[in-house]
Amino acid sequence: MKGEEGRGREGVWQAGPVCGRYANSRRPDDLVEEFEVERTSGSGPGQDPSAAGPDYNVAPTKPALVVLRRQVRDEPAPAPDPGDAPVASDDDGEATADAALEAADAAVGGDAPAASAPAPRMLRLLTWGLVPSWAKDRSVGSRMINARADSLLEKPAFRRAALARRCLVPADGWYEWQKSPTEKDAKGKPRKQPFWMHPAVGRPIAFAGVYEFWRDPTKEGDDAWLTTFTIVTTNAEPGLDVIHDRMPFVVPEDRWADWLDPELTEPDAVRALLEPPVPGRFVATPVSTRVNAVVNNGPELLEALPPDQLRGVVDPATGELVGAGEAPLF
Repeated sequence: MKGEEGRGREGVWQAGPVCGRYANSRRPDDLVEEFEVERTSGSGPGQDPSAAGPDYNVAPTKPALVVLRRQVRDEPAPAPDPGDAPVASDDDGEATADAALEAADAAVGGDAPAASAPAPRMLRLLTWGLVPSWAKDRSVGSRMINARADSLLEKPAFRRAALARRCLVPADGWYEWQKSPTEKDAKGKPRKQPFWMHPAVGRPIAFAGVYEFWRDPTKEGDDAWLTTFTIVTTNAEPGLDVIHDRMPFVVPEDRWADWLDPELTEPDAVRALLEPPVPGRFVATPVSTRVNAVVNNGPELLEALPPDQLRGVVDPATGELVGAGEAPLF
């Protein structure tokens, strides 16, 4: 799960060389308990999560639920004048004007001087697709839905957020598309079979994410600020790599607290949190191509596709080619 997908006809995200889709069936009330969330309403990055419902087809540019820790004021601060927070850039494109981020914190009611009170865990709705603070417009977010774990702390678009603005992205699992070694689609390209990748046991999972503030120069006040996030990816586990060579970095539960800790800012400490966990936590189930269309959304998207409907699919468990002679490929 890395990179981005291309938009095809309206309402459809074409499965390209990389994936960009996951599911989260849990409501905000469920996540409050599972992730020990302390604050769901009031000021904070992004939007209030109260209206969010189950989403079985979360796609790029959609608002999605994330868990983060950030110091907040009891009363929102007055929104800054966008003209007071100019953003400059280094030669490599990284934002250097911390004033812009401080202004964003003021706009969302954050970073109050409350040394005695730890930053609370918050549940918020952020937009999937990170827009760096130095971006000229928000369209870049559709190309930054994922960030590679191995370069997270080096890439100008992500490194500041990786040290200061990390979040957890609750999920039930994610989708990947496997290119068939034998079957072609109507355009003569390898047929792509969607798979539902999910935990072998029914536990909540969370992807590693980082988030960022961006100010829209065409707007004023609170409406000028957009908070976006990206999902960190890593090498796919053995077995899952038969489907795709990348997967989201699923943070082990015993690392949740450290990943959210805003005081953990040492690069080496952050890198340590991205060490690959023990493999074997997930299984892959072939599902209907209905998931290809964003307009389709419901638990039926997770239902296993009957074997007789598979065409030229490599079984990740056995390596057999299903629907084309059952010949072993490796």
